[in-house]
Amino acid sequence: MRTICFYFQVHQPYRLKPYRFFDIGEDHHYWDDFANKSIMRKVAEKCYLPMNALLLELIEKYHGQFKVSFSLSGVFMDQMEEYAPDVLESFQKLVATGHVELLNETYAHALSALKSKDEFHDMVRAQQEKVKKLFNGYTPKVFRNTELIYSDVIGEMVAELGYEAILTEGAKHILGWKSPNYVYCNAIEPKLKVLLKNFRLSDDIAFRFGEKAWADWPLTTDKFVNWINQIPQEEEVINLFMDYETFGEHQWAESGIFEFMRHLPDAVLHQSNFTFSTPSAVVEEASPVGKIHVPVPISWADEERDLTAWLGNDLQDEAFDRLYDLEPMVRQSKDPQIQKDWKYLQTSDHFYYMCTKFFSDGDIHAYFSPYESPYEAFINFMNVLSDFMLRLKKEQNVSITEK
Repeated sequence: MRTICFYFQVHQPYRLKPYRFFDIGEDHHYWDDFANKSIMRKVAEKCYLPMNALLLELIEKYHGQFKVSFSLSGVFMDQMEEYAPDVLESFQKLVATGHVELLNETYAHALSALKSKDEFHDMVRAQQEKVKKLFNGYTPKVFRNTELIYSDVIGEMVAELGYEAILTEGAKHILGWKSPNYVYCNAIEPKLKVLLKNFRLSDDIAFRFGEKAWADWPLTTDKFVNWINQIPQEEEVINLFMDYETFGEHQWAESGIFEFMRHLPDAVLHQSNFTFSTPSAVVEEASPVGKIHVPVPISWADEERDLTAWLGNDLQDEAFDRLYDLEPMVRQSKDPQIQKDWKYLQTSDHFYYMCTKFFSDGDIHAYFSPYESPYEAFINFMNVLSDFMLRLKKEQNVSITEK
């Protein structure tokens, strides 16, 4: 088997509105409805609708020989229902072809796997139910944790939930001399297979495609296929994992990214011995070549491929710890709005906005952040969290009085 496995992450957070100290105890609606709707519609027009139409065209043109996979965060699916039903319908059409696989993840695109096993399991189950509801009973078999965050222990937790495989980053400091182009297995629970991102080829499309200073610009399908043909014959699978917003949002249509994808299947199928497969098909056909040992969590973010994009400074650690300090109280709450806000507050983006990195990675963080500075992001989040805590305390006191 020689195959290419495309995986696309699709996610939009519920962004917080500016929330002042004087709003604490007075205003319990935290979300920037205008910004969230505006951004969702903008990305829908630039990315989701045209790219979904292109993928549907390619699947039909190649009679199912072209396959891809997605994970759609629960908060993204909520926003599709609320702001973009046309986007939801286009994803439903793709999945209905039978040549698109949906992966499971945490509902809120959260970091719960790093803090609370119970919350992690709850998030995963909630996500699975959401996928079933919107996609005609679809049940994912493969898991993708938030931002490809993975460790041996996280893999073990995922295996406990019955998943066949998990996706993660093919980080150089983990692989050493090994290649990402094989199937591996979890070091603690070997029945869980592990697919590793080929970060060089993935990032050639996701990050470098439109970079005119790049030595290999412009990237053509012939050039890309020539690269994959140079991969040793015994290496089985090339995992191309990236943000779906690569197409039209990060790499604008003017860069040629849509035309590249339009012509890539033909070039691969006629100029190489590679096919296209979904993750579940890959793990069904290929046996693991060995265990992959990841004692410390990795991710697909930044140069370090670690957790510092979200938990790399005192601001992030403080906000993260204070949030999960509230978990026991939230579990006692019977207020559906509190439960909903609790999910949305766990979204990893809130902590990403607090990152204080500089240079190239800092530019990427600033591009995605709605705040002027990481400190502003921290203060805004903590103000919201203070009000959220007051609501919890008020509800718990009322419950105790009623008893």
